[in-house]
Amino acid sequence: SIILNPAYFRNHLRQAAVFRCLERYSEAARSTMVADYIYCLSGGREQQTSKLIKLYWQAMIEEAITRAECFSVMYTPFATKIKAENIDKLKEAFTKKHPDYVEYIYTDSHGLHTLPQTADWSSPSPQSYLLTLGLRNKEVGKFLEKMSSRKLPSFSEHKDLFSPLTKEEAGRHLETIGKRILPIMDFIRGTKLTESFCACSGIIEKLQHASLLGRLQRVKEQTQVINQAMAELATLPYLQDISQQDAELLQSLMADATDTLEGRKSDKERVWNKIQKVGIIEDFLYQLEDSFLKTKKLRTARRQKMKMKRLQSEHPC
Repeated sequence: SIILNPAYFRNHLRQAAVFRCLERYSEAARSTMVADYIYCLSGGREQQTSKLIKLYWQAMIEEAITRAECFSVMYTPFATKIKAENIDKLKEAFTKKHPDYVEYIYTDSHGLHTLPQTADWSSPSPQSYLLTLGLRNKEVGKFLEKMSSRKLPSFSEHKDLFSPLTKEEAGRHLETIGKRILPIMDFIRGTKLTESFCACSGIIEKLQHASLLGRLQRVKEQTQVINQAMAELATLPYLQDISQQDAELLQSLMADATDTLEGRKSDKERVWNKIQKVGIIEDFLYQLEDSFLKTKKLRTARRQKMKMKRLQSEHPC
């Protein structure tokens, strides 16, 4: 129903209710936030209706935080562009507030968040917040940091550039993404209406997740994930201004998602899998650069040491 009519706020509320019944509270929060925004966008002026939607949104965020075991959260009112020193101060404040979640502290510096208590979509500058997450798993934190610095998102844990994932690798990767990464990303998006880097961020990851489900022949789950991603793609133009480049990407994603559901074309040709390959190549190049710089540093230190020894032998005390 969202794909057919993304501008009808009740469709998003119904999706939120379904997510709540499935105990997927972060996704329920996002669907409710979108419903509230669409309601305002379509001219809804009933204060009581908007208040009820916001209360539901707030309840879903609180439920998601209460149920979370691997992370804790802190929202900080913020209005200007974030700087490095601001992030350091936020980390200090978070450490004092949540000392049990400091294995990795991640501040989402790419776009501000909106909370239901202060959401006023008609205001030209509603109250905005920075989101800081404290994680119990350092690797998950590093993965989130890497994802947020990319123009096009990619789950690129796979190390081999030229060979496809085996079923065993796909199973392990699916476990990492489905149970550790996506739930945190869903939580981050529960208070963030628009994406700063790529309009389709958050959706591409779901489609890459769907490919892994297809690889493991979990067709029913794959179909559900693709349909959800298509609903988000259909809603995107109502949530933010779409550049020409993003519009073309959106159309390609929607076309490939439809082809996947109808069993047309090879999965290898999907645009989200091409993005995945680019991500793997990027990681490979970064590793090469890292290795080169480390080797260069060691070589320089070694030369300096040899030079000092030579000078000492030529001019003994």
